[in-house]
Amino acid sequence: MEIVKTVIDDVFIIQPKVFGDHRGWFTEVYSKVNFEKHGIHIDFVQDNHSFSAQKGTLRGLHLQLNPKAQTKLVRCTKGRILDVAVDLRSESPTFKKWLSVELSDDNRKQLLIPKGFAHGFLTLTDDVEVQYKVDEYYAPEFDRSIHFNDPDIGVNWNCTDPILSQKDLNAPFLLNSDIIF
Repeated sequence: MEIVKTVIDDVFIIQPKVFGDHRGWFTEVYSKVNFEKHGIHIDFVQDNHSFSAQKGTLRGLHLQLNPKAQTKLVRCTKGRILDVAVDLRSESPTFKKWLSVELSDDNRKQLLIPKGFAHGFLTLTDDVEVQYKVDEYYAPEFDRSIHFNDPDIGVNWNCTDPILSQKDLNAPFLLNSDIIF
């Protein structure tokens, strides 16, 4: 398993090793020991799995506030997504900066997104499945969203008319939210 630093501190791309032969393949998608060797200490408590039927479905930008903020380890197990992490840590040198990574069932990459970040993804194919681990249980009272098209953040989704939930369509801009990290 390769753990690759990104341009934003504490966000990592995880590239599992894949072992294949004529029967198919095997990969280890998470190893607490390997993470800890790289100084990453996380106790995941919940696994989530989503399905999006149509290309162009956008889910995000989502987060939970402290004390229920979540670290996420995201992977796409069917199809392809553009996965996005936005730094909302107000004291961070990369505050309001974002990065995107294509995750797919072909490249098997994963994105490790720490607490203090918003997360979202855009489906690049039909019939997409995304699975992710979190280190804190879902807590509706701490659940927040930021509008996917917030001009202060400026994520380039490369999609002009995404398919959105009502929650995501009505999400406030960061400036008008109560989000503080």
